[in-house]
Amino acid sequence: MANEQIFVGLEIGTTKISVIVAEARDDDQISILGVGETPSRGVRKGEIVDMETVTECVREAILDAEDKTNVEIGNVWVAITGSHLASFNNRGSLALRAERQIEPEDLEAVEVNAKEVAIPTPNTFLHTILQAYHVDGNQNVIDPLKSEGALLEADFHIVHGIKTRIHNTLRCIESLKIGIEDVVLSSLASAQVVLSQDQKNYGALMIDIGGGTTDYLVYIDGAIRHSGVLALGGDHITNDISVGLRLPIARAELLKIEEGSASDPVSSEGGFISLKNDPRFLGCDVDRVSLETIIHLRVKEIFELIRRDIESSGEGMMDLIRGVMITGGCSKLKGIAQVAEEVFDIPVELTRARNVSGATQIFEDPQYSTAIGLTKYARLVTKNIAPESMLDRFTQGLGSLFKKRSR
Repeated sequence: MANEQIFVGLEIGTTKISVIVAEARDDDQISILGVGETPSRGVRKGEIVDMETVTECVREAILDAEDKTNVEIGNVWVAITGSHLASFNNRGSLALRAERQIEPEDLEAVEVNAKEVAIPTPNTFLHTILQAYHVDGNQNVIDPLKSEGALLEADFHIVHGIKTRIHNTLRCIESLKIGIEDVVLSSLASAQVVLSQDQKNYGALMIDIGGGTTDYLVYIDGAIRHSGVLALGGDHITNDISVGLRLPIARAELLKIEEGSASDPVSSEGGFISLKNDPRFLGCDVDRVSLETIIHLRVKEIFELIRRDIESSGEGMMDLIRGVMITGGCSKLKGIAQVAEEVFDIPVELTRARNVSGATQIFEDPQYSTAIGLTKYARLVTKNIAPESMLDRFTQGLGSLFKKRSR
């Protein structure tokens, strides 16, 4: 099997580090060969706070993936998250000297023009994602290279973040002599495998709730119109339970998984949950209504913050969204879809990676959506765009750390 047919996705999450190894199929889909993973240490709210510890965790996950798949990993596609990431929509314009056929270099020039905006000094551009081309006022031109005109315009969704925080992830991986093919917004990766093209066209909000962050992305008419990251996730629910019910974190996490529900406590069956003794914990009885109230309030807050952010875009975007897709490890929490329906007032579906094959237990678990999505993103990019040219454009912002490792 040629190395070019193997793609590796690496997600450095708050609770776990996942390495997905996948093989590209002839039909452009991917087949999962295996996953390497290890509990995450040194990561807080999706961002690295202890470089040495995280590096060792990544090493363990890489070795685990190599052992399970018999694939030597040389390069990876890396997910990036964190509340420091921000985005906006902008239009680039290019006036041609005379009416003529549009050339590839014109497309590059109009993209550069769209990024000629002020962003915070510590930040660097992460993604410039095309939404639509316009030629001489003709909207949504599918293939501008087959058009003639005097004015080329293009709309882009632009994502940027703090350069040093992105660099921390790159340095961690580079120190292991592993090459980085590309750095990808976590929600963009997840969307590759949890949303169909029809859903993107119809209008979809994808929410990926992890341990330390909640990443979300809005597609309207097949294009990304909004994205964001909240520094809130499943770990915050666990912490709320720990504080509210005076339980150790480990016991609170287990209680959340085994007995927790995000449903409105008004409909709770009530009663008490008996927690047994163990060597580090004196057993007690927990009021079920209190547990469900704590979970419900935090989950509802997460969804309300997302809705508020989308509405603040000022484009009437909420009215164009026809459905909500929820994935990520925390999506397995009972009753979470009902809370989302209450907040967004549109249909909600729990989802995970689709149109992939291979290790069933992996792609059926929503906690792997981002890591699997990285491999699908890699397949699409390497087939349609020369990786070197894309890499060169990105490294202008991130510097010499961002390099491939020769095989």
